[in-house]
Amino acid sequence: MKKVLMMAAGLLVISAPMFAHHGDAGRYNEDLVTVNGTVVDMQLVDPHSVIVFDVEENGKPVRFQAELNGRGGLSKMGWTKNTLKPGDKITVTGRRVKSGAPYMNLTDRANIVMAADGKEIFRTENYGTNTPKRPAAQGRPGN
Repeated sequence: MKKVLMMAAGLLVISAPMFAHHGDAGRYNEDLVTVNGTVVDMQLVDPHSVIVFDVEENGKPVRFQAELNGRGGLSKMGWTKNTLKPGDKITVTGRRVKSGAPYMNLTDRANIVMAADGKEIFRTENYGTNTPKRPAAQGRPGN
């Protein structure tokens, strides 16, 4: 019985990293889309911050959400709760969810530009390439 318990504990320890972080394989289109919108809200939270913004599609406003790095990663880039404010006009490039819902991922080949002055306020390391980021090791911080 002792051996069985030790084997079970060992398997649990070995498999723990698999549960540490979710992947997005297959959830988002690989093709990038660019949309123009007006900020409604920004939520600097972990594990992924969210920008809520309105985009006009087919002449009607559509409420979008875009997930990006967590609060810690964004604060290292100089982001604060005032980086984006309601009413700010932005241009967002990222991957849209395959379901067609108004939801985007900004963790791969993505950027955000302020429409008023053209200032880029967010850019992933691989923005402007056709190379998706390499899948991260499960459980590694910052993924």
